[in-house]
Amino acid sequence: MTIDGPYFALTVLGVLGTGLVAGTFCGFSTFVMRGLASLPPAQGVAAMNAINVSAVTPAFMIVFLGSAVVCAVIAVVTFVLWPDEGTVELLLGSALYLFGSFGVTAIANVPRNNALLKLAPGTAEAASYWPTYVRGWTAWNHVRTVASAAAAVLYVLALT
Repeated sequence: MTIDGPYFALTVLGVLGTGLVAGTFCGFSTFVMRGLASLPPAQGVAAMNAINVSAVTPAFMIVFLGSAVVCAVIAVVTFVLWPDEGTVELLLGSALYLFGSFGVTAIANVPRNNALLKLAPGTAEAASYWPTYVRGWTAWNHVRTVASAAAAVLYVLALT
């Protein structure tokens, strides 16, 4: 049995969603955070807070949360149907995105964003926290980038 029909379409949607999220995270890991870190702390904090607020819009959330839903559905359908081909890749891809991207966002990046948002950009407290925030947030973002990209690759492998 090969992956076909609605299951094929669902897996292609998984490739697209996890790939788009990987690309977004990759941009932050490779140049956005470096650019923000090069700013004076007050400007970096203000810019990152503005980015974090503007990220919670339907355009990004549909892709980010929608991909999590698609990955969860792929995992459930894979357990129910247990296809002859692609099972390991589908389950690993789903787990990587759900835990390594969505889960890491919830437990590592969002709490840092919330802490940063509570700080007034021009304060000594914000200036002191900014380098720690950039290091920690970026390190966890690398994890999200790799997990999302690996999920996309695994879904592609399941289709081949």
